[in-house]
Amino acid sequence: MKHKIFTLVLTTLVAALVGCGQKADSAKTAALGKPMTDEPIQPINAANVSNPALVQLGMQLYFDPRLSKSGFISCNSCHNLSMGGTDNLKTSIGHKWNQGPINAPTVLNSSLNVAQFWDGRAADLKEQAGGPIANPGEMGFTHELAVKTLATIPGYVEEFKKVFGTDKITIDEVTKAIAAFEETLVTPNSRFDQWLKGDKNALTAQEVQGYELFKNSGCVACHNGPAVGGNSFQKMGVVEPYKGDSKAEGRAAVTGKDADRFNFKVPTLRNIEMTYPYFHDGEAKTLSQAVEIMGRIQLGRNFSKEENADIVAFLKSLTGDQPSFKLPQLPPSGPDTPSPQPFDAKPVKK
Repeated sequence: MKHKIFTLVLTTLVAALVGCGQKADSAKTAALGKPMTDEPIQPINAANVSNPALVQLGMQLYFDPRLSKSGFISCNSCHNLSMGGTDNLKTSIGHKWNQGPINAPTVLNSSLNVAQFWDGRAADLKEQAGGPIANPGEMGFTHELAVKTLATIPGYVEEFKKVFGTDKITIDEVTKAIAAFEETLVTPNSRFDQWLKGDKNALTAQEVQGYELFKNSGCVACHNGPAVGGNSFQKMGVVEPYKGDSKAEGRAAVTGKDADRFNFKVPTLRNIEMTYPYFHDGEAKTLSQAVEIMGRIQLGRNFSKEENADIVAFLKSLTGDQPSFKLPQLPPSGPDTPSPQPFDAKPVKK
């Protein structure tokens, strides 16, 4: 009798647990609807690494300050991967504490850009990687001297030979490796991406409302695609002129056409809560300020306090998984490698 009662209780308990599991699965299935494929913004895909050795070499070069004349500034100095791929300064600090003329754009998801730099003067990441090295106001070196320095570091000589099959290091190989690493710096799996893929619980009601306002107000005319921007050049100040102190001319500095004056590459809005301050001149300190200014000068729209907060809430949902990796161990300098000169000190005469 006791055995029958125990069996009955156990059967009832198992049935209850199965029922709970089925309800939980049903709730989960209900929350995961169909992917939203007709939206102006698409999810970002994870990076596909085809040459790990090349990427690893590029990572080392990205973090190596010996590519600068001072031996103190690396790519990561202005595009800090712990800070959303930027430096959170209005304009970056370069060689001899030179204040740069423009805000450093994020390196995250930069492989999705139509071109590189605010004015698009570099066609791709490989071309962009060589720019700061030879810029006297940034890393302050020359391509020739940078390559010569790398050639004095035995570990790099060995790695370049392993990756490229040659004893001779060239700037072409240096920039190719850095670009390969930067191509991996994508940030998938944001809550907004999860929502696009069908997870109805990934966003709050305010965030969904902010996205609808973002779309209906016309923001998606420029900020669209997987990077939510980066795929076109647009005039800064369509409805109302943008007022600022920056001397940057935008696309006109590249094309020489007056019609391109103040046309800048539309920035990506991915991870935008991390990449402050905003705009090419870094004048907008907060997302709220950026939304207010852009609504007014680009759309002729004065967002209310509540509308502004809704759009900001949506924008914060665009933060994805940040690049995660073990910091590279840089090969030690050789006996002929130049010593760091962060203060550009002249050698003391004996």
